[in-house]
Amino acid sequence: METVYINSPLGITKIIGDQDGIVVISVSDVGTNEVSAEIPEVLKDAVLQLNEYFEGKRTDFDLKLNPKGTEFQQKVWKALLEIPYGKTVSYMDQTKKLGDVKAIRAVASANGKNPLWIVVPCHRVIGTNGSLTGYAGGLSRKKWLLEHESPSAQQSLF
Repeated sequence: METVYINSPLGITKIIGDQDGIVVISVSDVGTNEVSAEIPEVLKDAVLQLNEYFEGKRTDFDLKLNPKGTEFQQKVWKALLEIPYGKTVSYMDQTKKLGDVKAIRAVASANGKNPLWIVVPCHRVIGTNGSLTGYAGGLSRKKWLLEHESPSAQQSLF
């Protein structure tokens, strides 16, 4: 496994992966880790695509992903990939799409364990009433990401 740390507008982004795909993309506060001097070859495309996303030049990712999780978590994360850039769905919408409205807590928990920050867009899932709820990266980051993806960037969504 290779690891790289890059700067992003939301903190230091850590990317871990190998020839089988990207396993982890996470964010931490500035100062937690040093930015990498060199980018491993196998992670260069992920770094490029994330930088393009933050620059507003990319709305979709084309990366080989290899997140580790249970079969249920994998199913939830796959469903997240279907939420279009600039759109949001509620936890209930996501749960209905997965076929079991009683599983809302399990779905929310799986969203919270998503190891692929931004690329698997759990930030696009909001409360049924439109509120910002539950985000492992912190609600301020979720707000920033949703505003970044908003077609009308002049106005604040929240």
